[in-house]
Amino acid sequence: MPVLSEAEISAALRQLPGWESGGNAIVKQFTFDDFMGSVGFVNRVAEPAEEMNHHPDLAISWNTVTVTLSTHSAGGVTDNDLRLATEVDRRA
Repeated sequence: MPVLSEAEISAALRQLPGWESGGNAIVKQFTFDDFMGSVGFVNRVAEPAEEMNHHPDLAISWNTVTVTLSTHSAGGVTDNDLRLATEVDRRA
């Protein structure tokens, strides 16, 4: 799967509010009421990630989860990352 250009990523992110381009990845923070809300969100994200065989980097800090998406094998952001970002947003 080809890596997207900066222009393609920028255009796609206009449809994904809150996501930002960061190096070879796209990143978004999600905030919840408490730690259990964060853990519940991570568990909800695990299902589509596993189905797609495309696993995000997830960082939990009490009520905040930072999701970082990149296709490591391609060396940057691909269509898979954008599809998973959409699924992550649906589960927030």
